[in-house]
Amino acid sequence: MTENLTKETFLKKVFNFEEHKEWKFEGDKPALIDFYADWCGPCKALAPVLEELSNEYAGKINIYKIDTEAEQELAAAFDIRSIPSMLFCPVGEAPQMANGALPKTQLVQIIRDVLKVEK
Repeated sequence: MTENLTKETFLKKVFNFEEHKEWKFEGDKPALIDFYADWCGPCKALAPVLEELSNEYAGKINIYKIDTEAEQELAAAFDIRSIPSMLFCPVGEAPQMANGALPKTQLVQIIRDVLKVEK
C-alpha cells in the first residue's frame, strides 16, 4: 500500500532537510517517492502501477506519494518542475530522480539497480 506523506511525515521518514544540509536518509528500507498532482493524467496512470509494486515489494521497500499541490514546500525542496517525478532513495547512498510516467518494467529495473532490491 502506498502512503501519502506530508512535510511532517517526510521529515521523519525520508529526509529532515531542516536539520541536515547533506542528504541523510531517515528510512530503514529503500524508498520510492512519487511526486504527483490529482489533475495530472500521467500521474493517474502511474498510480495503479505503484500500488502493484507496493504489493510485490511489500516489506522490502516503502512507496510514498507526495501531492505537489498540497506540499509545495517539499516539491520546491526537490526542485520538482514536472510531474510525475520519482525519487529513488537507497539506504546509505544518494537518491536519484526519474521523471515521467515510466513503464513498470523500467521501474522494476530502477528498483533493482538503484535501490538494490529484488522481488
